[in-house]
Amino acid sequence: GASRGIGEAIAKSFARNGAKVVLAARKLEGLERVRDEIQGAGGKALAVACHAGEPDQIDALVARTIKEFGQVDVLVNNAATNPYFGPMMNLEWAAWDKTFDVNVKGYFAATRAVAKHLMERKAHGSIVNMASVVGFMGSPLQGIYAMTKAAIVSMTKTMAMELGSAGIRVNCIAPGVIDTRF
Repeated sequence: GASRGIGEAIAKSFARNGAKVVLAARKLEGLERVRDEIQGAGGKALAVACHAGEPDQIDALVARTIKEFGQVDVLVNNAATNPYFGPMMNLEWAAWDKTFDVNVKGYFAATRAVAKHLMERKAHGSIVNMASVVGFMGSPLQGIYAMTKAAIVSMTKTMAMELGSAGIRVNCIAPGVIDTRF
């Protein structure tokens, strides 16, 4: 989710501070703009199209990152979708599947791929998951999205406990409303 909004801001901040960044989102066009801006400011960035709800694409993204930069030290899971706004009782299963695939399965797949890479290297690392304040409260008309963000909070806590002894920090950030296109 680095083509706009929070993900773009995070990527640019990492690059300003000397990190080599890999930008991922479904559509390459927005990523190329962010990549060009980072490189224009003297940073190093790679843009890769990747659907966060597809574990095979995530594995390929991590493999490409390792091929290009030699290693991964930090993962920021930021991709999200919210295709349904309305009462939970009226939700169609296609919207459920899309929301959980991107917002939960994608975060888990990326976390697992990067954690395995870090453990194979016996390296310390950091994984940051973007949750939301709606993951901590009832959220009428955004119930499915909120459920996925609550799942991210739970996953983060468990992964932090499971991976901490390997030197891998797992944290989440739960912003409130941010003025982005999303």
